[in-house]
Order: sequence, then structure tokens, then C-alpha cells
Amino acid sequence: MPFTADAIAQAGKAAIDFIIKQKPEDLYNTERPLLKMLQSTKKSFPGAKQYINEKLRLTNDANFQWFGPDEQVDYNRKDTLGEANFGWGSAHDGFALTEEELLQNYITVTDDVGAAATTSEKHQFINLMKENTETLMLGFKEKFDYDLHLDGTQDADAIPGLDAFIAIDPTTGTVGGIDRSVAANAFWRNQVNLDLTIANMLDSMEDTWRACTRVGGNSPNMILAGSVFIDAYRAAVKADQVMQVNVAQKGGFTLDGGNTGLFYKGLPIIWDMVTDDLEAALSPTQQWDSRCYFINTRFIKLRPAQGQDMVVRKPPRAYDRYTHYWGLTWRGAMTITRPSAMAVLSATGS
Repeated sequence: MPFTADAIAQAGKAAIDFIIKQKPEDLYNTERPLLKMLQSTKKSFPGAKQYINEKLRLTNDANFQWFGPDEQVDYNRKDTLGEANFGWGSAHDGFALTEEELLQNYITVTDDVGAAATTSEKHQFINLMKENTETLMLGFKEKFDYDLHLDGTQDADAIPGLDAFIAIDPTTGTVGGIDRSVAANAFWRNQVNLDLTIANMLDSMEDTWRACTRVGGNSPNMILAGSVFIDAYRAAVKADQVMQVNVAQKGGFTLDGGNTGLFYKGLPIIWDMVTDDLEAALSPTQQWDSRCYFINTRFIKLRPAQGQDMVVRKPPRAYDRYTHYWGLTWRGAMTITRPSAMAVLSATGS
């Protein structure tokens, strides 16, 4: 006996739900470190008409005074808070199966309300949905991660990402409703140190690290880099004859060959392979694969709307097409609250 149209719709949605819930690591895996970090630190928001609002402390508004005996002192009304506003967006991916494709996989669909699928048809359908669902997740992850690296100008409906928040030129553009070109808004600019050479790389990285740490005393806790920067850093470390040995807890020692095998300030320098894809596709003035990002994960967040984080969708079949649809949607934004605690660097490779 075949599936009914309603049964196949619900079975497909249940299959996607099950596969996503049972295999979350397939959606955000270690090959996409930016997305993995953002997913692990995400913070949902309850919904908003147009913007996600992030509160900022812009000043202490101090009223400090020295005073002598019987001297009068005064008090102020503090005005210390500001706000950054980030527009949220919606993302979709989905797939369709025609009844001909289903039949080619030995699955029959009918409008007979009394129909019931055989055990064989159910197994065939689960196998078919497994392949489509896993590639749906992988495809969503691939494009989502790619776009979260960019500044949001690649699509009218895209949200701003890493290239907007930790910018090559942080003295231009408006981010979160704050104009970075205004001198009074210098607090909203990230650190930048470009075109590092092998000779000056370690000193330049130290200067940039201190600049990131100066505001609030919060050091970066994640380093992402492209292949050109990693090769230049390796050459700089060799030139300075610097070596780090990781001592095993149970005696003896090992040299860490995982990730890039390179560290800075005790943090692994993680190769972000997407930068190579971006370089090949976009060829920007400042090479993507020559970049390195000092990131503080406390101050940059993925903000999905409550109940809208990777939602399985089942649109109804159109009356004039014998095609069935399944999809995923996501709604939210990426936000930043302390750009000055982060940096982008780049290397010349020589």
C-alpha cells in the first residue's frame, strides 16, 4: 500500500527533526570554527519589530572632586548608557521531491485516505530523507558560515557579519546604528594592523594585542587566521627561534600537531578554511587568506529569535504540482558590543 500525501508530509518533517536533533555536530562542526564558536555562545532574543538592541556603557560620567574642610561638593545625574541597534534577517534552505522521484525509489503516493505505507516503503523513504536532510544541513551550514564572514552587502536581505564588525577600515560605515567615521565614536572602532612582514610580525601582534586588552582588560580568547597569515607567522616564529612545548599531564611531553600546531599568547591559531574560499571567490584588495582575527567571544554574538533557530518547515503541496517540499529557516542577527576589544591583522607573506 502507498503513502497518503499527508502521511508523507508528516513523515518527512519527523525525519528531518530526528536527524537534526540526533546529529547537531553535523550542522556546526570543527571545520567551520567561526560558525562553531557563534553557535556555542549564541543568545536568543524574544522578538523585535525591526532591531535587536544591545546596551552599551559609553562612559563612567565621573564627578570626581577634591575638597577641603567645609568646602561644598556637587553631584551629577549620570548618563552612562547608549544603545546599538542591529537589524535581524531571515534565512532559508529547502528541497523538493516529485512523486516521480519518489516512485523511482519504490515509494508510491496517493490521495486515498485509507492507504497505509508498507514497511519496505517506510525504509526506502527514511533512507531517501536521510540523504536529502544531511545535505540540506551541510548546505545551510556552508552558505550561512560563508555569509557570516562578510559585511552584509552581498545580499539586500543579508545580516552584517565579521567583515562589518571587525573591519579593515573601521573609520567608515555605520554599524549597529553608530557612525564610525565620527571622531567621538572612536570607541566603536576595532583594532587594525595590516601588511605585517615576517620581520615585524611578532612585535606588531604584541602591539595589537595590548590595544585589544586595554579597553576593559578583556584579552581576546580566540584567534582565526587564513593560510597566508599562518605561513607567515610560522616563518616569523622560526626566525625568532621561538618554540612552545606542551607538557603532558601524565609525564613526558608532546609537540602539538593539531589544528595549525601554532599558538599565540597560549591560544591556538585556528585555520579558518573559509577564508581561502572567500579569497578565491572575491579577490578583495585585502586578501582574505592573509587575515588574522583577534576575537573576544564575550562581545560578538549570534542572536537567533526565540523559536526561530533552525526551524524545520513543511510547506503544503501546491494544488497544481505533485511535488512535496521540506525546508529549514533561521531568523536573527549577529551583534557586537565591544569592537575595540577585537582586531584584524594581515600579513604580506614575506
